[in-house]
Amino acid sequence: MSFWKKPLSLSELTRMNKGTAAEHLGIEFLEIGEKTISARLPVDHRTRQPFGVIHGGVNVVLAETLGSCAAYHASAVGFHCVGLDINANHIASVKTGYVTGVTYPLHVGGSTHVWAIDLKDDNGKLTCVSRLTVAILRDKAPS
Repeated sequence: MSFWKKPLSLSELTRMNKGTAAEHLGIEFLEIGEKTISARLPVDHRTRQPFGVIHGGVNVVLAETLGSCAAYHASAVGFHCVGLDINANHIASVKTGYVTGVTYPLHVGGSTHVWAIDLKDDNGKLTCVSRLTVAILRDKAPS
């Protein structure tokens, strides 16, 4: 049985993020693994802070996008997820190129998930580590 409980593809991830902050910032989904999802975002005028390096909040947007998409697809049909907590440790700055993130599960329970997200620059250097905790909630029945 697959780890992923809902249909998952790169085109589905792109579709569900259409018109969102992820699309505005240029997040591009790259790969789906057995228990991982990866994506990247450009370090450009949309994502830099005034000192010319990637904005820490943008790192968090990439991390939460990856972790939330993974949690949603790893939860059963009829359930969705909402963020409870996210943290990020910014380890190194990035001025150009891309930041690529990969998320993987630390805990997948019935009511909560915890996902780790590692971000790296184009040289494979770790630039940020993040952890996202989400609540898994049953979808409401239509009224």
